[in-house]
Amino acid sequence: MNKSNQHANQLGLIIGGSISQGLDVRFSESLNIEQTKIGTFVTISGINSKFFGTVTDLRLDATDSKFSSHISTNIPGLSKVLSDTTVYSLATITPSLNISEEHQVPQPAKSLPPHFSPVFRASNEDVAAVFGSEDHKHIWIGSPLDMEDARVCLNLEDFVKRSNAVFGKSGTGKSFLTRILLSGILQRQVATNLIFDMHNEYGWESSTENGYSAKGLKQLFGSRVTIFTLDKESADIRGIKYDNEAQIGFDEIEPEDIAILASTLNITELGIQSCYALADYFKKDTIPWILKFLELTKEELNDLADHLRENTNTLEALRRNLSRLKRFSFMAERSIGKGITTSILENLMDNRHVVLEFGKHGDNESAYILVANLITRRIHEEYRKKTEAALAGNTDLPRPLVITIEEAHRFLNSGVASHTIFGTIAREMRKYRVTLLVVDQRPSGIDEEILSQIGTRIVCQLDNDRDIDAVLTAAAGSRNLRNILSRLESMQQSLMFGHAIPMPVVVKTRNYGSDFYSDITLPGFGNIDKKDLFG
Repeated sequence: MNKSNQHANQLGLIIGGSISQGLDVRFSESLNIEQTKIGTFVTISGINSKFFGTVTDLRLDATDSKFSSHISTNIPGLSKVLSDTTVYSLATITPSLNISEEHQVPQPAKSLPPHFSPVFRASNEDVAAVFGSEDHKHIWIGSPLDMEDARVCLNLEDFVKRSNAVFGKSGTGKSFLTRILLSGILQRQVATNLIFDMHNEYGWESSTENGYSAKGLKQLFGSRVTIFTLDKESADIRGIKYDNEAQIGFDEIEPEDIAILASTLNITELGIQSCYALADYFKKDTIPWILKFLELTKEELNDLADHLRENTNTLEALRRNLSRLKRFSFMAERSIGKGITTSILENLMDNRHVVLEFGKHGDNESAYILVANLITRRIHEEYRKKTEAALAGNTDLPRPLVITIEEAHRFLNSGVASHTIFGTIAREMRKYRVTLLVVDQRPSGIDEEILSQIGTRIVCQLDNDRDIDAVLTAAAGSRNLRNILSRLESMQQSLMFGHAIPMPVVVKTRNYGSDFYSDITLPGFGNIDKKDLFG
């Protein structure tokens, strides 16, 4: 940046502060405070270092603490006389990174610039120096606040190494942001995606709030994406081009799968313990244990209760609640062919990305939890075996797997997180090459221990204080980040921070539309055939 442009972008000078509380910047002109927003990306020129930070607060101050009590009317010309002398404007900046003569690559800021160091609005070059440029592992995710021409890029290789989250209330654009992330992972081939598509948004096509259609992963990446549907009728009505109809056999359901449905099916702890006893008792029967149990007459049920030393009333209540599973159209007595889990696993092992659409069943909490947990538990077990075999030197490591779950608080709340495979995966980090992409509008419903393990958090607007506090669990500088979060705009704006982001940054998400569709066909990112994409 030349000196004239640099001077035009100067905001003011450092006049005090600390690493913990932030740096105080006195604006050089009164107009600067009107033109500066919470979340603005700035740089500070020290003597031997350049610091990168974010505006986290703005305030008006005066040299005389009694000033406000003496001024009661608008005296003509008084503001011009007093501005920048008796009264002045201040910003608080939280420094995150610095580049020094010793370290040319941005490092965490562990020191401070001296008094009177000049502060500037960040340039496009500054953004590139911190967040990199698009390449085989970086994807352009959006632009910093009021910097339309600059590009914030996300390191996808770092992103898939840990479980991550996209949070935001309904209507903030988090599903489109998620689509950009999933497309980037698929395009750069840094991992394989398994998406539990609760609201039928990621597979073939969905609609925006304005009524425009948005392409799903299958339309964009063709045969590299396989769509399974649990609701063939709904898919046919919506004109969805799915690859396979998915069914769950009663023979696939184990007591562990019922345990996490305790609250949604109204099953007591005693009822869950009875499931283990029933599965063991009927294990040699040709009929799956749940169906065998549901077919018992009242007399047979009483005899079974005596034999198992179970309470008859407990078994009767359990039978009533388990019978609700028979209402799901995707349930069959036995799994067909290889079974849904094996079919999905084969696709993943062949580096094909899988979207499982729920159709009308996405509105049923029990169906969503049952299917997602059942499939994930078995796939995680296979990845565990393959990873351990690879570490023993017998095979290659499997490609990292990212599992996307919506309404994640249903799986990860404090009541069930310890019972679900998703809680296990979140705590394991990437021990067996499997991580989560959590998409949720109620982060306060997720267990705090799980939240503390989330590597990168992309947070759209939240209007509940408990949700804001939750997303900041175990985050450095949470007090300052909270100030930024509370002032995000309602659409297409997010605060990004965590493992795959060098420093916290407010981003206007790039548009998910025709320009994005064209960008993903750039050469060098998977050699995608345009005929396959758009034919």
